[in-house]
Amino acid sequence: MAGNTELRHHWTLDEVCALFALPFNDLLFRAHGVHRAHFDANEVQLSTLCSVKTGGCAEDCAYCPQSAHYETGVKAAKLMEKDEVLAAARAAKAAGATRFCMGAAWRSPKERDMEKMCGIIAGVKALGLETCATLGMLTKDQAGALRQAGLDYYNHNLDTSEEFYGRIITTRSYQERLDTLSEVREAGMQLCCGGIIGMGESPEDRAALLLTLANLPEPPQSVPINRLVPIAGTPLAQAEAVDDFDFIRSIAVARILMPTSYVRLSAGREAMHEAVQALCFFAGANSIFYGDTLLTAANPEADADRALLARLGLRPEGSEKLAHAA
Repeated sequence: MAGNTELRHHWTLDEVCALFALPFNDLLFRAHGVHRAHFDANEVQLSTLCSVKTGGCAEDCAYCPQSAHYETGVKAAKLMEKDEVLAAARAAKAAGATRFCMGAAWRSPKERDMEKMCGIIAGVKALGLETCATLGMLTKDQAGALRQAGLDYYNHNLDTSEEFYGRIITTRSYQERLDTLSEVREAGMQLCCGGIIGMGESPEDRAALLLTLANLPEPPQSVPINRLVPIAGTPLAQAEAVDDFDFIRSIAVARILMPTSYVRLSAGREAMHEAVQALCFFAGANSIFYGDTLLTAANPEADADRALLARLGLRPEGSEKLAHAA
């Protein structure tokens, strides 16, 4: 079973649900085999996330403290200046990150912001970092401009299944999200697209989310799997914590469905026991957000992450090349 590494793009919901229903050991054994067939099992890609424009978002995503619909204590701020972002990017690179992700709390970028954002992206790219951005919905022209500026990845999460989506977000349709993914693909950028586990969705919703991702015309090259971080003031502030084993299963199924994608262990690690993170790495997670904060939520300190990776015998992706070059 561990050797089953076939690349497929036409999974059925019954097949995905059957993966979730496997005995835990069987599921992890299969997922780990798939992972080893396509990646170095002891490498983890490090991404650093920077909120370049915080708060005041017009969307009503029930999990998000940056929504203007909720009182969460997050104040709206303007787009950061280029020099500030480049300073953060240099610091991230010096700390070992290879990808720099920029997040802006917009429904979609306004044309007046595009020129500035493209300049920021070009500056980060010139530092030798992979570039990623999440700016909301994009038009065809905006996607093309970002690609021309040097953007490698565009993040636009589906968040959950299409069936459950309306209970989490009402200001943007599921199809609008899929349309933006299409514009990103057409522009020649790589997709970073995943979801959030623990918003009250059913196991079938988790299966349907991963099914949608795996069956896209081309699966996302990067798949962030977030564990809900309940934030006071949001509608999901009192959401029941997802079971650790259910979360690990989601990582494992994502790895099986999307063998060649990076599967990122994303938000929620700050409250996650190290043993749970270790099982996620074994199940196929091979990317983390690296740095003390995410957009607004806490994240494990960089020193703690380095210590955990060392204890597990894991190394940052590209570290051997850097050591050889030195």
